[in-house]
Amino acid sequence: MELKVALPFVGMVMAECAQVGLIVVSKAAMSKGMSSFIFVCYSNALASLILLPSSLLLHRSQRPPLTFSIICGFFLLGLFGCLAQFFGYAGINLSSPTLGTAMLNLVPGFTFMLAVALRMEKVDWRTSRTLAKAMGTIVSIGGAFILTYYRGPPVLMTLSSLNASPQRFMQLSNWVIGGSLLAVDCVMASAWIIIQALILKKYPAELIVVFFYCFFVTILSAIVCVVVERDPFAWSLKPNIRLAAVLYSGVFGSAFQVGITTWCLRQTGPVFVSMFKPLGIVIAAVAGVIFLGDTLYLGSIVGAIVIVTGFYLVMWGKAKEWEMGVDAVVRSFESSSQKVPLLQSSIEENRSVLQ
Repeated sequence: MELKVALPFVGMVMAECAQVGLIVVSKAAMSKGMSSFIFVCYSNALASLILLPSSLLLHRSQRPPLTFSIICGFFLLGLFGCLAQFFGYAGINLSSPTLGTAMLNLVPGFTFMLAVALRMEKVDWRTSRTLAKAMGTIVSIGGAFILTYYRGPPVLMTLSSLNASPQRFMQLSNWVIGGSLLAVDCVMASAWIIIQALILKKYPAELIVVFFYCFFVTILSAIVCVVVERDPFAWSLKPNIRLAAVLYSGVFGSAFQVGITTWCLRQTGPVFVSMFKPLGIVIAAVAGVIFLGDTLYLGSIVGAIVIVTGFYLVMWGKAKEWEMGVDAVVRSFESSSQKVPLLQSSIEENRSVLQ
């Protein structure tokens, strides 16, 4: 029993470390001059090569037929995912891994807003769960504004940060632009989640969906690279940090993280998985200070706390919905089980009368 509890815990810690590692190595690669468009193209191409054989192998027995509408859904999923990665990596390049990881906690709130707008979410303002999700969304957005527009005094600085003090105004403007881009990334990621949920209802083969997602992101990002970059085909992965970032993103940032998270999701449920999201803020802050020489500001700490508070409000409302759904299933099962003995007794009485 202890092993069953410990394995999902360790798995989610590893998944969060993998995601934060992806953000840190992408920041390091782009700081060495690598374009975010090139990074997205290379990493998703590698992820596609990894996911193709594994998806065909695991879904060899149950593989739904591919129709034109499903292919169009895969393309739409890749389009929103490509936009989310472009905005996300550009925002991380202008700000820091800490800000990028903290802003990811906006995704549940934005997903709730989009689901309500598309009438996919039932809203009853008289219930505590709806009020919690609405208030959590507002609180999270307020925390994002604090993270983006208020830095405050430095809490933890490195020697390189002290030497870069004359560039403080430029860094502040880049921080605001980066935070805005990360907010757009969260909106795109929320739309991506909704599209993925709709596709999985019609095509319940998770790894094949992820493969086509990475495949279309590769094609779209390659087209953008040809248009935007001066000489995209002459790009080299040197220095080694670029090669390491692409390899890490393709292997650990997609296949490993998705696999671990999916396994933990099946073992424990979505509430347990979501609880580990704020852990990424702490890991990113420590990694950014140690490996990238970032400065940790008071505004980052305050904003992250506010976002996490809103995040847990939203997840509390979702947990209440899941509990109500489980209770409804249990009640229906109990009522059906109570009807069976009554039916059997009536049949036995009829038999005795006939005899």
